[in-house]
Amino acid sequence: MLGKAIRKAVLPILLASLMVGTGCRIVYGKADISLNERAENFTSDNTAASPEEQEKTTEPAAPDDALVQAPSALLMEASTGTVIYEKDSDTRRSPASITKIMTLILIFDALENGTLKMDDLVTTSAYAKSMGGSQVFLEEGETQDVETMIKCIVIASGNDASVAMAEHIGGSEQEFVRQMNERAAGLGMENTHFVDCCGLTESTDHYTTVRDIAIMSRELITKYPKILEYSSIWMENITHVTRQGSKEFCLTNTNKLLRSYDGCIGLKTGSTSLAKYCVSAVASRNNITLISVVMAAPDYKVRFKDAAAMLNYGFSKCSFYTDENPEKLPQIEVRKGTKPTTEIKYEKNFQYLSTDGKTIGEVERKLNLETQVQAPVKEGDVAGTLEYYQNGQKLGEVNILFSETIEKATYKNCLEKLLKLL
Repeated sequence: MLGKAIRKAVLPILLASLMVGTGCRIVYGKADISLNERAENFTSDNTAASPEEQEKTTEPAAPDDALVQAPSALLMEASTGTVIYEKDSDTRRSPASITKIMTLILIFDALENGTLKMDDLVTTSAYAKSMGGSQVFLEEGETQDVETMIKCIVIASGNDASVAMAEHIGGSEQEFVRQMNERAAGLGMENTHFVDCCGLTESTDHYTTVRDIAIMSRELITKYPKILEYSSIWMENITHVTRQGSKEFCLTNTNKLLRSYDGCIGLKTGSTSLAKYCVSAVASRNNITLISVVMAAPDYKVRFKDAAAMLNYGFSKCSFYTDENPEKLPQIEVRKGTKPTTEIKYEKNFQYLSTDGKTIGEVERKLNLETQVQAPVKEGDVAGTLEYYQNGQKLGEVNILFSETIEKATYKNCLEKLLKLL
């Protein structure tokens, strides 16, 4: 029985090698991963869906529809954080390699604050090399630049690359995990606790929820949209340079939806015997970006089918109203200031997300603004608001800000002003 399962897992890999060419190896787990996990890494994550499979995921799913079979699922609109659909969204579950989303957040945090650069070299330790599961087979002492390590993590879900980066940034994986938990708490991820940086652990103390996964996925793609340049790569070669010499190695994305779902641009898959099959899928259509999270699906087909079904539902229901031509704002009189008037401006263009599938009709505006203010006024402070209504129901508002700082006039200012009038 075991031999038959091994042949079933290995045969597709051999066939893929012939199709891709000798310069590219398919990334899959080592012997300590279940046979189902190894087969998934090729048959589910690395091949496009058949027309039959695609057809099954083109119908919008209703919120209570049986199309969402996984026990926990959530759909979020990325720019606003609006939850469009949720099912058992706060139950704590093992996330497997979805863990790496937080690892990537910390990597990009370090890039942003200047403590890390894309061309910095990262050395693989013996501990990082020893990681099981999905990996890119880094050797002890091997160096890769940060950008390559990011690709190894987000494309091929490399546990070895994740640990190498954790040690490089935190000094140790333990310290890096402490930072992961601190960052999660800062995002309001109330039902999350990490034990490692890659999700390989089977500890029940390593958990999160579909809601918290959506929160950290949103943080990663909105704060660091460059990640989508990497998460949307299907296949890319890296070069291993070790004592044995130089050799090419092909990274193949574990996210099958990149090939089967129109608009998919990320983000991360994960599966272990404890976590079962998980995915945080990101897709964008018509300026709407959705995050579809599935946890504990019974198999890889259900994982991707559920994610696609929620995305279809979201795209069929979501539309944005954007006020690109708001009312022209007047100047405001400033009493007892160093200047008689001040300019004001909108903080941003107003956007409203509709999730009922209906076209947004006529929208009414209400300007809340004082005609004069008392000095001092500070640039960036709120001067008023512009509110938006439809059929008497408030859709939202946008702040109106002072464009400049005007100090309170002193006796000297008043005297100078008086002398100019003489």
